[in-house]
Amino acid sequence: MISTPQQQAVDAAITSRRSIRAFLPTPVARDDIEGILEVAARAPSGTNTQPWNVYVLMGAARQRLSARILAAHQDPAQARQHSEEYAYYPREWASPFIERRRKVGWDLYALLGLTREDKAGMAAQHGRNYQFFDAPVGFIFTIERVMEQGSWLDYGMFLQNIMVAARGRGLDTCPQAAFTQYHKLIAEELALPAGEMVVCGMALGYADPGKIENTLSTEREPLPGFVQFLA
Repeated sequence: MISTPQQQAVDAAITSRRSIRAFLPTPVARDDIEGILEVAARAPSGTNTQPWNVYVLMGAARQRLSARILAAHQDPAQARQHSEEYAYYPREWASPFIERRRKVGWDLYALLGLTREDKAGMAAQHGRNYQFFDAPVGFIFTIERVMEQGSWLDYGMFLQNIMVAARGRGLDTCPQAAFTQYHKLIAEELALPAGEMVVCGMALGYADPGKIENTLSTEREPLPGFVQFLA
């Protein structure tokens, strides 16, 4: 089948999306940020509930949040006082998910020259999450606590729309569940209403092509591994 220019453009935006872990300091125009969010808000949601709230952090606001979380992350006593408000990952890992998790982690660390024994190096790399990997724009996403599981499914489509719309503008992203551990600090720093809870963060900017971590290419299961055609 011959693909159309429209199909090629959409497919390219989706397949070129990667989690970027090193960004250039190049500013992102506010018009581009607003355009991305306006497009993303066309994501479907049950009965049009639109359960997303977005906090866009730039400049000093981004730096303040990063500094506060990093201070806690780098102090083991403080870090132990913080935990996720919801379970993102399974409480008990099983195959094939644990193997996939380990592979992507060790593939990244191998690129960075980090070994299993280098606990400090791995902790420092994890801490780069809280700097939004030096991206000029950081998002913090929240959801109303009254919303249930279906709204979280809707939220995922909204987040994907942001990442795809960013690619259409030549921008890159990294969705970050790492922020959920420090939801209390985020709530204080951003003065979140009590009825909102942190979903995740996301970095937005232009990928630094000179950083080796940005060469990481994650594998995807071929169709027979997760698709069944029934007739």
